[in-house]
Amino acid sequence: MRYVSTRATDHTTRAFSDILLEGLAPDGGLYLPVEYPRVDAGTLARWRDVLLDDGYAGLAFEVCSLFIDDIPAEDLLGICRRAYAPEKFLDPQIVPVSELSDGVRLAHLSNGPSAAFKDMAMQLLGELFAHELARRGERLTILGATSGDTGSAAEYALLGRPGIRVVMLSPADRMTPFQQAQMYSIDDPGVVNLAVAGVFDDCQDLVKAINADAEFKRDHRIGAVNSINWARLMAQVVYYFAAWLRTGGDGPVSFAVPSGNFGNIAAGHIARLMGLPIRHLVLATNENDVLDEFFRTGVYRPRAAQQTHATSSPSMDISKASNFERFVADLLGRDGARIADLFGRELPETGRLDLSGEDRDRFGFVSGSSTHADRLAEIRATWENDRVLIDPHTADGVHVARRLLASGEVTGPVVVLETALPVKFAETITQATGIVPPRPDRFAGIEDLPRHVTRIPADVDAVRRAIDGAA
Repeated sequence: MRYVSTRATDHTTRAFSDILLEGLAPDGGLYLPVEYPRVDAGTLARWRDVLLDDGYAGLAFEVCSLFIDDIPAEDLLGICRRAYAPEKFLDPQIVPVSELSDGVRLAHLSNGPSAAFKDMAMQLLGELFAHELARRGERLTILGATSGDTGSAAEYALLGRPGIRVVMLSPADRMTPFQQAQMYSIDDPGVVNLAVAGVFDDCQDLVKAINADAEFKRDHRIGAVNSINWARLMAQVVYYFAAWLRTGGDGPVSFAVPSGNFGNIAAGHIARLMGLPIRHLVLATNENDVLDEFFRTGVYRPRAAQQTHATSSPSMDISKASNFERFVADLLGRDGARIADLFGRELPETGRLDLSGEDRDRFGFVSGSSTHADRLAEIRATWENDRVLIDPHTADGVHVARRLLASGEVTGPVVVLETALPVKFAETITQATGIVPPRPDRFAGIEDLPRHVTRIPADVDAVRRAIDGAA
């Protein structure tokens, strides 16, 4: 399996282990497989047995083996088993699927160490990084941006690993107290937290700017854990197969996915192109509805920082979706020259991309958005009817799924990807239900711990200085 940049205009390809450590391509594009592997009904039937007999780790090995051919199979199996060891997760199934009283299903992705779906990829990334760096005898500085959950998931997965240090950017005062405490309470010289004066998109832009500085990136051995790193999406593809198999595995299923940066649902898009029977991919946004607007109109129109709303589902307070370029690459038939022009010239100059003339419908996307009132109503109803607490981002997904089911735009079964434990957003849960969400013992008192974070302006030189200082 070889990989190519979305903006490639020649036939240069890269191996998996190279793009794992590189993250963003030198031309500013994102890596994708030259072609997606295909699975048939026989493979899916065999994978059902693998999931039953060898668990989630066994399924992860099967899926990842389709994308990785430069890590020995025995080593890759060990990587998957360590990443998805049952003792790391609150449920030994890793990704259990439950059904609500109205028939909507929940795929539970937040049983990992940081209580968010980002663990599903970060645990694998941590093992992959450690394996490859040890093989090469190299070190790596991970530079990332978080809107709330990526940061803690990455720091928990990479903490204490030889040869790895983490510099994580987060939007100052835009995360919940619990999310801040998860990250900022870590006291380790290998973890540097930077609170940026701005929104998540500013943090993301700074990460991309550092990656675009080839000399600085090379000299400081900069790598990525955000979903600009292909390995993140590869890991997330696995749970679509697991959820489909646990939903019955005998016909098409629709998935409803809360989405801000387009990574979570991009993995579903890839699973669908691989042959997983997905009828619809239901994209759910909050009030920051750039992606919903695109799938309704064909026009992609990112917002400026001052136009990005602070909402009660803060991890989706994003107006520039990094992984959108990967979807556009598939939409336009991997025309690297056109992608380079669209994202390198047209979008910066005009602030929008008009793709309304392209056939978006063939990819199965439908979309919708929700408000704070919608989230409160869904959290309250799900608690009252099923005694199940859902977090605000999952509530966005549930709301859009239920609305589109009622209108007939989507047919069941529908699986909503649950994204985080409710404790991470306790204030909103209490507002909706009047109860305080339960807290796993491992998170007791983290808000009271000393904080280790440096505030910086949204300036690339400030990030460079922080990276130099952490060396």
